[in-house]
Amino acid sequence: MNLPKNWRTPFVLLLLMAFLMPLIFSTWMALINNFSKEAAEFTGKEIGILQSLREIPGFLAFTVVWVLLIIREQRLAILSLLVLAIGVLLTGYFPSVLGLYITTVIMSVGFHYFETVHQSLILQWIPKSETPHFMGKALAVKAAASILVFGSMWLMLEYFFVEYKTIYTLFGGLGVLLIIGIWFAFPLFPVKTEQHKHLILRKDYWLFYALTFLSGARRQIFVVFAGFLLVEKFHYSAASIALLFLANYVFNLFFAAKIGKLIGVIGERRALTIEYIGLAILFATYALVDNATLAGALYIIDHFFFAFAIAIKTYFQKIARPADIASTAGVSFTINHIAAVVLPALLGLVWLYDHSLVFYFGACLALLSLLLSQLIPNSPEAGMETRFSIKRS
Repeated sequence: MNLPKNWRTPFVLLLLMAFLMPLIFSTWMALINNFSKEAAEFTGKEIGILQSLREIPGFLAFTVVWVLLIIREQRLAILSLLVLAIGVLLTGYFPSVLGLYITTVIMSVGFHYFETVHQSLILQWIPKSETPHFMGKALAVKAAASILVFGSMWLMLEYFFVEYKTIYTLFGGLGVLLIIGIWFAFPLFPVKTEQHKHLILRKDYWLFYALTFLSGARRQIFVVFAGFLLVEKFHYSAASIALLFLANYVFNLFFAAKIGKLIGVIGERRALTIEYIGLAILFATYALVDNATLAGALYIIDHFFFAFAIAIKTYFQKIARPADIASTAGVSFTINHIAAVVLPALLGLVWLYDHSLVFYFGACLALLSLLLSQLIPNSPEAGMETRFSIKRS
């Protein structure tokens, strides 16, 4: 089969990288609760510490602007994917508390640097009018990769009784090979706007910073504790967790692009209003749920609202100065992870007392986000960052 001559484009590269990241990372995420509990006898305390360690590289994502002094963003994105793959590959070989902490940090450095740079490249390479729909497409591509991972993983665990170590090695090693392939397959694309190579913090972006901070705090409660609730309280197996992830990504495959397109139609404020109302209700329900089937359903519904978070990124793209995008992408990831570094460990201790309090706290964060999102104007742009901004001439 002959590929079309124009396939080596920034658009295709962004989607290929979007495919590879979950192909690798989803393996780690799907197995870590069961692997850590069975192989290293983790409790809520250890899983909280592990997840806090995982977020430290995200907290340090602002350092990406200094790395960009010596390497182009496109190359850094691919190298970061390679570090992610190596970290996942090594995970199964170190089934101890310290071993899992170390491999998690390696994996996380690659993951967070990649996400920072990938987001920056999307906002630079894709026109504003097309960004919400493209980000929805990227989510659909990520979903396709995740479906491949979770479907394969479910078969391997349920029918072939494959060891966790083998699964980590398989997908981590496959990731390494594919990443090397795209390094040589694509040319180095030209930069449209030269990016600042120093930290940028502007008061005009304060609402974006606030929404990003709350998003990071809220998301950690879901990522860390919703899955652990299913394993610890309702005794979900690794195969069952893989099936839940599979259901989540089947939804994203079919609907994420449509949600992205919807955001482009209804605007960021309305999209985030839908997300935050839904998440407040979901977190409150997590605190009260006492049925394993309902808990699994909540986990699936939760993912429906993830696609709406695209609106925070497209809001920033509309208000940002073009040269600020790379630097602010790193700063925003750091802001996103300030709470993420601290909360999992602290809430892990709260979990030992009463897990419901963890989810009530998440509901409060969602309501605060809802209030702030109402400050987004109907047509955000540079000079009109909030509904109270006075347009600069």
